[in-house]
Amino acid sequence: MQLPEFKNEPLSDFKNNPEQFRRMKEAIEQVGRELGREYNLVIGGERVKTASKLISYDPSQKDRVVGVFSKADAALADRAIRTADEVFRTWSRTPAEERAQLLLRTGKILRERKYYYAAWLVYEVGKSWPEADADVAESIDFADFYSREMLRLDQPQRLTPVPGEKNYLRYIPLGVGAVIPPWNFPMAILAGMTLASIVTGNTVVLKPSSDSPAVGYKFFEALEQAGMPAGVVNFCPCPGGSVGDVLVGHPQTRYVAFTGSKDVGLHINELAAKTALGQLWIKRVVAEMGGKDSIVVDSEADLEAAVEGVTIAAFGYQGQKCSACSRAIVDEKVYDAFLEKLKVRVEKIKVGSPTDPETFMGPVINASSKKSIQEYIEIGKQEGRLITGGGEAPGPGYFLQPTVIADVPPKARIAQEEIFGPVLAVIKAKDYDEAMEIANNTEYGLTGAVYTKNRRKLEKAAEEFFVGNLYLNRKCTGALVGAHPFGGFNMSGTDSKGGGQDYLLLFTQAKTIAERLAP
Repeated sequence: MQLPEFKNEPLSDFKNNPEQFRRMKEAIEQVGRELGREYNLVIGGERVKTASKLISYDPSQKDRVVGVFSKADAALADRAIRTADEVFRTWSRTPAEERAQLLLRTGKILRERKYYYAAWLVYEVGKSWPEADADVAESIDFADFYSREMLRLDQPQRLTPVPGEKNYLRYIPLGVGAVIPPWNFPMAILAGMTLASIVTGNTVVLKPSSDSPAVGYKFFEALEQAGMPAGVVNFCPCPGGSVGDVLVGHPQTRYVAFTGSKDVGLHINELAAKTALGQLWIKRVVAEMGGKDSIVVDSEADLEAAVEGVTIAAFGYQGQKCSACSRAIVDEKVYDAFLEKLKVRVEKIKVGSPTDPETFMGPVINASSKKSIQEYIEIGKQEGRLITGGGEAPGPGYFLQPTVIADVPPKARIAQEEIFGPVLAVIKAKDYDEAMEIANNTEYGLTGAVYTKNRRKLEKAAEEFFVGNLYLNRKCTGALVGAHPFGGFNMSGTDSKGGGQDYLLLFTQAKTIAERLAP
């Protein structure tokens, strides 16, 4: 099976392409008519209705129901894992080419209905039009990229020849995986972890985030429409604590693929490390757990470019990205000029309903998140100097102003703790060397960026800035599948490098076969 070279799905240009604008507007109207429907669990292809419900709300209009979902209990979670284990016996032996074809068909469905899926992201998690479009485009990229990667891994692997022997190595699947994605990239990350799992021959129990089950269900439907056999993926909304722990701790769960907070990730890692009765393996955990990401602005930087990069990285999708810039570390020689330009730029940001194509910043995800962010803003006002923002923005949802707090000490709470909202701490450094030291002073190591025209300083950052994804003279968000394999160090996770050539290896185990040849 020969496929053309992988290329990233083009992003839409809603400002300059009237046809793309029209299609997105129509999709938002269509999905608006579909809000409020009920959805069931899916285990082994069977729709399962339960009395206990999970309700998804629109964060930009907090009383509007996006969908009502049957919710799994511990018994149904156990059933889902056992079903996946049964199906694994046949799916694991399905030829790699057939599994890759399933991904390609799924990607084709996502591409053909791109704006429909993007509209669900607008309503359920408050993404602006461009952010939602990019989320779906990344999902398409994962389908196309991982299908090609599986075909590559299925080829004969190079081994050292031994006279008189025939030796070869195969990558085989692990077993049943619990896939636990976040709400902030509810299609892209969910798709990436799920597609990587099934193309390598594993079966999945998929627990979508309680804040974004509708997007997860729509992706599951695309898999079904693409011809996925029943039980390869089992759709299982459930509480993250009690029932989520059943998925992680179950003796038939072979691995856990998780993206989310540091605290939950550490809990999953600890629980997965405990051997359950009847368990035959050490469970593998693939985890991406967040960050406290910095952009360093050097005295020799292009300030206009730096201000734009910091603004987009800090406030794109309301700062609700693990890769978001939450700290700008600025050389004192350009500190005041940077702050002056930053204040002007940030105050141009339009906050409002993401159904409006002019909106840059929509709502934060829920009431709990809004409350937590507001508490951090109050802490920040004590730790630094409020430059702009600091309050609520008008509207019927969870809206906050983009907030910039300057003169923040490097070890202040808002400079160390993940806020996951539209709050930027600006830290003054006496020179570039000190800026680099500050950039490395957190427990995280996910993304970072440096703006400078000095080649020597860029090279120093490449050597010393300890992050999994470093960007030079560009923003620290917007990783592309294939081009920027994504994953971080330390408390940012297991450096899993999603969208890279190493990623599928995390969902496989290598088996070497050596045969002595007859003389």
